[in-house]
Amino acid sequence: MRPILTIAALVSLLAPFDVSAQSVELSIPTEDEDLQTTLEAASLTLSLEQDGSDSAQDFIAAARADYRRLLTGLYSAGYYGGTISILVDGVEASTLDPLVRRTSVSSVQMRVTPGPRFTFGRADIAPLASGTTLPEAFGTGQTAASDVISDAASTAVAGWRAVGRPLAGVDSQSITADHDASELDVAIVVAPGPELTFGDVTVEGNEDVRTERVLAIAGLTKSTYDPVLIDRAETNLRRTGAFSAVSITESEVPVDGTLPLTLTIVEQTPRRVGAGIEYSTVDGLTLSSYWMHRNLLGGAENFRVDGEIAGLGGETGGVDYSLTVSFLRPATFRSDTDFYTDFSLTQDDEPEYFQQDASIEAGIIRRLGDDVELQYGLGAAVGNIDDDLGERSYSLIYLPLEGTTDQRDSELNATRGYYANLEIAPFVGFSDTDSGARIVGDARIYRSFGADDKVTLAARGQIGSIVGADAANVPSSYLFYSGGGGTVRGQEYQSLAVDLGNGDEIGGTSFVGAQLEARVNVTDSIGVVGFYDVGYIGPEALPFEDGDFHSGAGLGLRYNTGIGPIRLDVATPTSGDDAGESIEVYIGIGQAF
Repeated sequence: MRPILTIAALVSLLAPFDVSAQSVELSIPTEDEDLQTTLEAASLTLSLEQDGSDSAQDFIAAARADYRRLLTGLYSAGYYGGTISILVDGVEASTLDPLVRRTSVSSVQMRVTPGPRFTFGRADIAPLASGTTLPEAFGTGQTAASDVISDAASTAVAGWRAVGRPLAGVDSQSITADHDASELDVAIVVAPGPELTFGDVTVEGNEDVRTERVLAIAGLTKSTYDPVLIDRAETNLRRTGAFSAVSITESEVPVDGTLPLTLTIVEQTPRRVGAGIEYSTVDGLTLSSYWMHRNLLGGAENFRVDGEIAGLGGETGGVDYSLTVSFLRPATFRSDTDFYTDFSLTQDDEPEYFQQDASIEAGIIRRLGDDVELQYGLGAAVGNIDDDLGERSYSLIYLPLEGTTDQRDSELNATRGYYANLEIAPFVGFSDTDSGARIVGDARIYRSFGADDKVTLAARGQIGSIVGADAANVPSSYLFYSGGGGTVRGQEYQSLAVDLGNGDEIGGTSFVGAQLEARVNVTDSIGVVGFYDVGYIGPEALPFEDGDFHSGAGLGLRYNTGIGPIRLDVATPTSGDDAGESIEVYIGIGQAF
């Protein structure tokens, strides 16, 4: 018997002590649903139960920690006179010795009595920088939520930093609770600190990109301190693609009226190769590849070669080829301007024309703030055309001018904001090529409604015009067509053009398009879309003089992923002889616009 008893004792010692909690309950005698949600989210004990934990000691530790967490939750909702009781198997958790191991926990009961909700009596922060606006919630009579106090103090400090005082901070604060009046008196004193300029910038982490180029791209000159310029410098460096990580650290000690900075970067692998394959029942097979160098000359210059073969087995004409070589040098002349040059060879075998083109272009990209971009340059193009007007050649010099503003909350799945782009390209033709200008505009707007913004209305308008030139004497790729995924879904690709008679067609010199969508999120991952598109092509520079319209409509399905929604649209014509009789399918990543 003695060996058996010994083994049993050892087994009992080695066996797990912890037994899963039977129940965890949080009771709050109030109808404040927001408070209930806040406290449930704050409780570690509840999260353990939800995660299926079976450790008794974890439940005891969580229960002891929940006093502070629940109290913080009460303060965040404006309750400063509450009481909290947390019973573990009927014993107050605060009295349990955390060093004494328990073999089981059957129940945890958390009882919170919030008491009255406090409002602000006195709510003072001083001094404030000129132009600083405190949160509306921070004022006499408003709910005295602790987060509001933090936000108000942060706003006051940010106000001083915005006017060149980076060392601003809270000097002292007095917070008094008047339990008889259920009021909270708050008085905060801010220390603005000295006005400073940007000082020396130390660059760390660069190995292949030269330090002087890093500083030029960042653009932090010795001007008055401005936190916006700090953010912009980090954005400028990230935009080059040469760095995988960028951070700027401010010194806590000024030097001779300046604030030294440390700029730390991590460089990307300079070379990159990629390839892609796409298939569409309409467009056919597309094969693409590229080679890129992110730091060609040691100054974060981007050099890239792209090749593409498209239209293999498709219904959009023949096979298209393109080869593009591009070079971009950031921070040329100043930190917000980039120099670019592109060279391309293309062959477009479209339903309405066949064109071979060689072009070269160079220019400047200028960024005005964070959301406005201007681009201007000089280019030249030569090529051959074969369409319903016959075979001919062209040669021209053009001046590309482009402006873009992007205020969308997301490029691939916008729910609010707007986007606008305008391109104007005057050109001078040689030999039989006319001179004139090509104008293209694109505007989009997004608005969301309903609970959790589940419904988004999106609208897009497009316009194009060839001014001062005849359609027969410009490149066919300059002209406008309508039909397909980029213009009117449901209509065949480039199905709307200018009718020359006898079955001959050519692109128009004016174009107007509109697309309307209603997007509804059914779940977090699944969405449905209804849409209507319309397009116009005309033979004159001014739209609506003597052209034709067509339209299409349909339904779509969206599956939201981390990089954007996967899009499936099914559309049919709503005008013409085949209205409602044919179906076009479109698949892609990201919303249609």
